Amino acid sequence: MNEILIKQWLAHFRKRGVSGALIDVYSEYIRALVGNSVPVIFEFEHLSRLIGIDQTRFRAMVNSTPSFYRTFHIKKRSGGLRKIDSPFPSLLICQDWIYKNILLNIPVHSCVHGYVPGRSIFTNATPHLKSRCILKMDIKNFFPSIKIDWVANFFNQLGYADNVSFYLASLCCKNGSLVQGASTSPYLTNILLRGLDHRLSNLAQSYNMKYTRYADDLTFSGEYIPHAVIGIVDSIISDVGLRVNADKTRLQIARNQKIVTGLSVAGESIGVPRSFKRDLKKELYFIQKYGYQSHLSKKKIRKPFYIDSLIGKVNFWLQAEPADPYAIKALSMLHEIQKGNAI
Repeated sequence: MNEILIKQWLAHFRKRGVSGALIDVYSEYIRALVGNSVPVIFEFEHLSRLIGIDQTRFRAMVNSTPSFYRTFHIKKRSGGLRKIDSPFPSLLICQDWIYKNILLNIPVHSCVHGYVPGRSIFTNATPHLKSRCILKMDIKNFFPSIKIDWVANFFNQLGYADNVSFYLASLCCKNGSLVQGASTSPYLTNILLRGLDHRLSNLAQSYNMKYTRYADDLTFSGEYIPHAVIGIVDSIISDVGLRVNADKTRLQIARNQKIVTGLSVAGESIGVPRSFKRDLKKELYFIQKYGYQSHLSKKKIRKPFYIDSLIGKVNFWLQAEPADPYAIKALSMLHEIQKGNAI
């Protein structure tokens, strides 16, 4: 298939009267890109046509990417606010094209589970089931710490020309770094941190531990984790130009509740944390006792999608524990309430 594609390109150039010497140059460029399973892109106009964006608007996006974002903040579960930069639809189209046509063709390390098709918080937590010790660490300022030159170098290493690499990197970044909100950011970090994941995976094996990463959350588990491992991991992460968020480092031992990406791994199988069940059961109890509308009134709940959020929580519970009788009954009750409110 690769050879057929290359021959089609060369035939196209001969038909247009391109000189043999220039065809040889193009041939080498095409072979490098096709060999890496990524689309052939020659220059600015070619890229804008492939994506399907008007050249004038496309040039504005490449040269002034920050102007094509809307910024807002959402509350963190741990407190404080998380800044989100949401791309305008036209920029999102460009990022989605890069993600689907280029990034998804690049393999990532087997220990990575965040934003990888076929993997999830469940596949991330499963390797750590029944482990006596769990070490959780977090990379500080994750996306902003990945600079645009890392991204441009990646595209360059795939075989793209310097100018094309710059265009692609610009569309993926804002103010010189990756941004939380761009559809390309999560998978780019998975690709760019493959070397880090390889080193941390080897470290884990040397200590008879297991290692997984979900975005900026790093998890190690095993029968015994020496405290010195924390410093070694910190050193490896610093070595690649990133920093550990020391405030989030947790070493859980023996009978402590063990949570990995929001899931309990303390039992024989994946489950939802006891605190999650307790809080949800409390809400559902008051709904059953006072009625849905009275519950909203008593608690002064003004959320327009409150019932949907409860259904989402129960579905999450059932995804982890599909046979739980309480959750099955609760889901049926909530669907009845939802149906009644829709009338």
